[in-house]
Amino acid sequence: MKHAVLIAIGDELLSGIRREGNCSWLAWRLTRAGWKVDCIEILPDGKDSLSKYLKNWVGTTDLLVLSGGLGPTHDDCTREALSSFLKVPLETADDAYDKVIARYPADMRILLEKCRDTQGTLPRGTRAVHNPQGAALGIAFEVSGTKVFAFPGVPSEYRAMAEQELAPEMATIRNGTASVLVAGWPESLLKDRLAPVISRLELHISILPSPGLVEIFMRGDPEDVVRAENEVRLLVPGDCLPPGARSLEEAVIQGAARRGLTSACAESCTGGLVGAALTAIPGSSAVFFGSAVCYSNSAKKSILSVSDDTLKRCGAVSSQCAAEMAEGALRVFGTDVSVSITGIAGPEGGSADKPVGTVWFGIAGKGSTKAVEKLFHGDRNDIRGRASMFALQCLWRKVSETEE
Repeated sequence: MKHAVLIAIGDELLSGIRREGNCSWLAWRLTRAGWKVDCIEILPDGKDSLSKYLKNWVGTTDLLVLSGGLGPTHDDCTREALSSFLKVPLETADDAYDKVIARYPADMRILLEKCRDTQGTLPRGTRAVHNPQGAALGIAFEVSGTKVFAFPGVPSEYRAMAEQELAPEMATIRNGTASVLVAGWPESLLKDRLAPVISRLELHISILPSPGLVEIFMRGDPEDVVRAENEVRLLVPGDCLPPGARSLEEAVIQGAARRGLTSACAESCTGGLVGAALTAIPGSSAVFFGSAVCYSNSAKKSILSVSDDTLKRCGAVSSQCAAEMAEGALRVFGTDVSVSITGIAGPEGGSADKPVGTVWFGIAGKGSTKAVEKLFHGDRNDIRGRASMFALQCLWRKVSETEE
């Protein structure tokens, strides 16, 4: 098994001003490719701490990837740290930097020329890594059997350069790992249901909960992994996302496309989060027609035809309103299935009968409509996020009811 160490650099990460995501993203990609990520470190700005970690890991790991510290400001010290570690001076990589700034308009090139002696330099003998998204060059070299890459910390630049430079290393081993996403199960109950699989000592199994889903990640001998994945799908039939779907929104779009179904949403407290999730998936325009964000009662009446009697007698957060919203979305968009969301996200607006976190969902299509109530906990963002995930789950299950 190949080993990797990932290091992120920046005081803003240690202080919490920014969240580290680059190393986590690359760790996931490498793990699926059969690598063992031994360590993820977050270091402060400054060359001394990085030099120490370079000495610790170079020669003991196969791959070392650095994130950050390659910009033009005073606190960007990765180049200097690498130069000091390799005991070579910094040199300007003019050809490589010319290629980068050639993408920019003339007025921007004038500004980037002022950064040539920082963003365009690298330690002598190392290779310049082209940056397809930004202006700072990356750095690559190999010492004592360790491949070292330094990429800028801007997430779009980091990921683009990692895809460009590490594609072979990140290629997924198809049968050496498997991931099954299970909807509708709390982690505590799912682990008991899957105990026959989880107890197998020949497999490395991780249980990774997130709002709306629990991921079962398995790594080991290809035959053992295939057998375990099949068993997981048999133990929770109907709750596993289909192979190839990495999220509920992907499962909705892929399932609707396979079955020739169209879908729509009507959203109140989620304010368009469900529609945003669905439209982020490539190909969604073929099967998802739209989301009506109807936050006020007047919008629910005028756009979705929710009756005035329902709003006065039952309220906007009720089974009746959720059902009428879902049916209204079917009419407005002319789709086969729909889901609606109406609830109390807080922090105000709750009552003894309908506390903060009460959310009703309507699911309509195929000649039937039903409403489901859920009570979510957390702050306003938590409740809205969990409600969005549950709405996607409802839509996925409705789509799945139709035979292919």
